[in-house]
Amino acid sequence: MKILDWYILKRYLGTFGTMLLMFIPIGIIVDLAEKIDKILANEVPFMEVARYYLDFTIYFANLLFPLFLFLSVIWFTSKLAQNTEIIAFLSSGVSFWRFLRPYIVGATIVCFGALILAMFLAPGASKGFNEFKYQYLKRGREVQETSDIYRQINPNEYIYASHYQPRTNSARNFTLEHFEGNELKFKISATRLQYNQEDSTYTLSNYTKRIIGEFEDEIITEQRLDTVMPFEFEDLTPVIYIAETLNYRELQEFIDQEIRRGSGNINRYKVVAYKRWSIPVSAYILTIIAVAVSSMKRRGGMGVNLAVGIALAFLFIFMDKVFGTIAEQSTFSPLLAVWTPNIIFGILAIYLLYNAKR
Repeated sequence: MKILDWYILKRYLGTFGTMLLMFIPIGIIVDLAEKIDKILANEVPFMEVARYYLDFTIYFANLLFPLFLFLSVIWFTSKLAQNTEIIAFLSSGVSFWRFLRPYIVGATIVCFGALILAMFLAPGASKGFNEFKYQYLKRGREVQETSDIYRQINPNEYIYASHYQPRTNSARNFTLEHFEGNELKFKISATRLQYNQEDSTYTLSNYTKRIIGEFEDEIITEQRLDTVMPFEFEDLTPVIYIAETLNYRELQEFIDQEIRRGSGNINRYKVVAYKRWSIPVSAYILTIIAVAVSSMKRRGGMGVNLAVGIALAFLFIFMDKVFGTIAEQSTFSPLLAVWTPNIIFGILAIYLLYNAKR
């Protein structure tokens, strides 16, 4: 790499790192100011708070890195343009594509780092971040599916509960159906299912078992029955943020398992999985847009470039959230929803780059 490449690459990575170091402490201070009363009221240990803000830092950086990257590229490229350094580069015979090369190298480094962060570091941080919130800051609030739970627990058996109560380890209007092939062999129902943690058994109230016979059915009833079941009570329904806490391999296995169980949150989990790839790839698109927007010297100075950059960055984040929510709450394709912002901004990047090159 030549002097020009190293000069721009160091500014690219240095400004991005500085942007993170500037804004993350601000985010921590704002979050602490909002939660300090609850932390003190619940007498949260200092080490728990420190661990929470370490997880918060990783979670925050992973969530908003596209915004930080976009603004940092606009910032230092605008300074190059205002100091007429870009004019000097291009006047020396360097083509615009050659000028863009160190930016692409920098985007590759950031993309690789973001992939590692999203696949391995952010899931653990997300788990600690969410568990702290629900343990100390949102006590008593449900964080799981609680109504109309329908799941396949193994190849032959399905369970249903109209109401699930994780705090009391119980469920109401419980049924278990056992199939062999396409034939129903027996069905168990109870008005209430209670999980007993001390011996991992279940207590079924108003228990009824209907065994399907060739000519007539056999019905067994008990007012109360203690028994074992072919599933773990915690597996009845996962916490709503479970997908965020799993690394990519675990997440794929979890999605396959939830599909077999008939979970209603498959789209939510797929959105999380697809974003593990789409957000790091956005580093390239946002870098190209930032260079195209800020490489020209404007009469309004750096402020105009920053205003345009901030508007585009928030539009990207807004679209990412909107399409993700649409996919989670409807039958819209999660893959298309996650990649639509990148596709739209990719087309915008090509258009802006073509005009900047001219």
